[in-house]
Amino acid sequence: MANEDGAKEAGKPLVFAYYITGHGFGHATRGVEVVNHLILAGHDVHVVTGAPDFVFTSQVQSPRLFLRKLVLDCGVVQADALTVDRLASLEKYSETAVVPRDSILATEAEWLKSIKADLVVSDVVPVACRAAADAGIPAVCVTNFSWDFIYAEYVVVAGYHHRSIVWQIAEDYSHCQFLIRLPGYCPMPAFRDVVDVPLVVRRPRKSRKEVRQEMGISEDKKVVILNFGGQTIGWNLKEEFLPPGWICLVCGAPDEQELPRNFWKLAKDVYTPDVMAASDCMLGKIGYGTCSEALAYKLPFVFVRRDYFNEEPFLRNMLEYHQGGVEMIRRDLLVGHWRPYLERATTLKPSYDGGMDGGEVAARILQDTAHGKNYRSDKVSGARRLRDAIVLGFQLQRAPGSDISIPEWYANAENELGFRTGSPTASESGDASFRQTSVSDDFDILHGDVMGLPDTINFLKSLAELHASSVSDSEKNQIRERKAAAALFNWEEDIYVARAPGRLDVIGGIADYSGSLVLQMPIREACHVAVQRIQPGKQRLWKHAQARQQAKRQENAPVLQIVSYGSELSNRGPTFDMDLSDFMDGGQPISYEKAKHFFSQDTSQRWAAYVAGTIIVLMKELNMRFESSISVLVSSAVPEGKGVSSSASVEVATMSAIASAHGKCIGPRNLALLCQKVENYVVGAPCGVMDQMASACGEANKLLAMVCQPAEVLGLVDIPIHIRFWGIDSGIRHSVGGADYGSVRIGAFMGRKIITSSASAMASQASSNSNGANPEEFGQHDIGLLKAEASLDYLCNLAPHRYEHIYVKNLPESVSGEEFLNKYKDHNDSATVIDGKYVYAVKAAARHPIYENFRVKAFKALLTSSSSEEQLVALGELLYQCHYSYSACGLGSDGTDRLVQLVQEIQHSRSTPTEGTLYGAKITGGGCGGTICVLGKNNAQSSQHITQIQKNYQNATGYKPFVFEGSSPGAGKFGYLKIRSRVVSNQNKK
Repeated sequence: MANEDGAKEAGKPLVFAYYITGHGFGHATRGVEVVNHLILAGHDVHVVTGAPDFVFTSQVQSPRLFLRKLVLDCGVVQADALTVDRLASLEKYSETAVVPRDSILATEAEWLKSIKADLVVSDVVPVACRAAADAGIPAVCVTNFSWDFIYAEYVVVAGYHHRSIVWQIAEDYSHCQFLIRLPGYCPMPAFRDVVDVPLVVRRPRKSRKEVRQEMGISEDKKVVILNFGGQTIGWNLKEEFLPPGWICLVCGAPDEQELPRNFWKLAKDVYTPDVMAASDCMLGKIGYGTCSEALAYKLPFVFVRRDYFNEEPFLRNMLEYHQGGVEMIRRDLLVGHWRPYLERATTLKPSYDGGMDGGEVAARILQDTAHGKNYRSDKVSGARRLRDAIVLGFQLQRAPGSDISIPEWYANAENELGFRTGSPTASESGDASFRQTSVSDDFDILHGDVMGLPDTINFLKSLAELHASSVSDSEKNQIRERKAAAALFNWEEDIYVARAPGRLDVIGGIADYSGSLVLQMPIREACHVAVQRIQPGKQRLWKHAQARQQAKRQENAPVLQIVSYGSELSNRGPTFDMDLSDFMDGGQPISYEKAKHFFSQDTSQRWAAYVAGTIIVLMKELNMRFESSISVLVSSAVPEGKGVSSSASVEVATMSAIASAHGKCIGPRNLALLCQKVENYVVGAPCGVMDQMASACGEANKLLAMVCQPAEVLGLVDIPIHIRFWGIDSGIRHSVGGADYGSVRIGAFMGRKIITSSASAMASQASSNSNGANPEEFGQHDIGLLKAEASLDYLCNLAPHRYEHIYVKNLPESVSGEEFLNKYKDHNDSATVIDGKYVYAVKAAARHPIYENFRVKAFKALLTSSSSEEQLVALGELLYQCHYSYSACGLGSDGTDRLVQLVQEIQHSRSTPTEGTLYGAKITGGGCGGTICVLGKNNAQSSQHITQIQKNYQNATGYKPFVFEGSSPGAGKFGYLKIRSRVVSNQNKK
């Protein structure tokens, strides 16, 4: 323990308790490097870990090293080498560290005292930090990521009942003195102070020549080391996967796995740095150990993305920044299409020249800290994080209706990443007419009109910048998606551009799939898609696509190549390509089920279903065939996961651009219906059609009124000049494909089936007993109604009073899928499948659309009534009722509830009835987070109150919500642009 003055005598041997997670070898291999330097300095180190002993004993032979086998966290549970099981990870952590928490803390605090530890070091075991505090011993973390950040997303999408885990982990970490942060780090807002160190890597012990001689590998052989954490079992590795003359050294291959003759097994305890130094490139998944050592040894790294491991984007960015990485598409890995990637890797010249003595530096910092030196970083605490990470850390833990005390150090974390993912251009401010002139200098617009839209003008400017970069030498300084986009188009040919906005669900929401009237407003933020048809022989194929065609002996076959901007914000691959022949089977388009399976195999490229899915729908529904190659650039400023229809805007813009490029004119309504098929049948999300209809058919500053039976546009409703709508983002990610949305939809369709069955039974009874029936119970009019209700096609066609009078008593609060199927056989919804083991809420799910349809009709009628305070109050009340109906269905969220409450507080704080500014608010779209819609007066004071809500929410949660304001035309109104490079045009004229 430290002396009273906080310092120990310099030079006195210290005792370190070093906790290392058992998750992957990377933690252990970097930990042993720090441990070794501490022992070399004369200190005792007790390592507490579940990692294999040989990782430590093979590098450190000293009586000062003490190994204690203990697992205090679980990391992530992997379904296979490339996929994390998110729910299983949370459940395993709960089982490992939450259930026995009290016992762990008591045991560890006692043990720390028994060894007289001077300092606890954690990489990056949360409970160790709290145990140190309980024992009165200072603690320091050494890591590049923390588990609160990793688990935050898992809680939202897979295990909401485990929400307390994230905050508990953050609290545990907060007991650390500071964080020793490694390169390639993630956002880690739980740490108050940060000290950055160089790479912590193991050093090779032998030269390349020595290792090759020992292994019998001549210098003329190319060698790739395969490192997937020993999880290659089940992979059918084949000799032809490698280029001729290559050898693959396989790390951790199971003893029972048979390998081809050019694949060599490495011993389980092989010292990997030596083998890496003797190799020409590495193929594997990204982790700190593999990434840092590849950079340190300047070894090109061919990597394959993992699903749902949030650390990866940051390591990948570091790898690519130093020109040391090549991304391999997962399907190419599994089918053995390795050659183009390996050959590409050997042409790289990794440029990392930073420090590699992080182990020594970290050991010195730990030693100084144990002696009492106070380390303080010059950075704001937790200055890097993803925009959603911080709100999840405490918002998920907050009890409804009460506030949790949020430490200042947590709430001060800055939002470093940009919010919108639009094209990488200058800001939208500035004079549009000036930029219109600038655009005309770059392109001839052969068809269409930019309509003065700043985002469209900026998108065209970004295309001009791509053209300029495609003929310059500036490629090295570009991010990967920009490099790919620069080579996407043949600038001598025409390019087609379409634009589709997101939408704000003013009212109607999830009642669309039940046939409700809905009112939707297209927002200012939109998706732009540029498409070009190219003769296959003229398309510049990416190297792996070219090699794939050569292997198939199908050179010059049509290929689809897609680049999507903003990929890093959602950890998806920035590019996608496929042979268009993959959409054909026996001369006919493949089924939707096969198309869905095709895109679902790789999570990092699943996004391509929204884009490429439009092609299979056009093939199947309009009998279109695609003989030319297609290049597609997607640039969306509609943020994902906010409930403003980012997916619909991508689908509508893409299909509009592709159809236009192929001379096909599709009306806005049909365009929306076709795009819904993309989402329902190719993506697999059970959405209604209102999102696509609003994006395709909407107009600026008007509400699109439509009855979703299936998609009857009633017209456009002018927004009265005294009324304004805003959207405010809660920071909680929303997904229409989530289980909650789907289960509520199923519950509604179950309710309809129960109602129609009840009506049929009552109508049959009334008809058979008509002579002797009580006329008050079964009048002729009632029999007619019952027969109509027995064939009810949409739930919203049932009047609320009929529901309350006749049917509500027949609806169960909930029913299991198995019980329902046994009694009713089917729920008659092609977009969803009933899970027999799941219990579905029926009454609330069925009630919502019946009353929502009534609310929307009343809302529409009120909008056209005379302006008055009563009008605004009534409109706002309808929004509030809708919001609480969402909650009754189970589609609310703490974040959106808080925002609605803030609106109410402002509404009811006015001193007189005439001073009102805001009048109502509701959650939008599919619910479960996302954005709220706010109704207010169209004046400056209302805007000020929206800003006040934004600030109040940030003060309460640490998250500054984005405000959607303004509107723009739908895809139908915009049409399409046909453009041609002016530079090329002028050259041709000469």
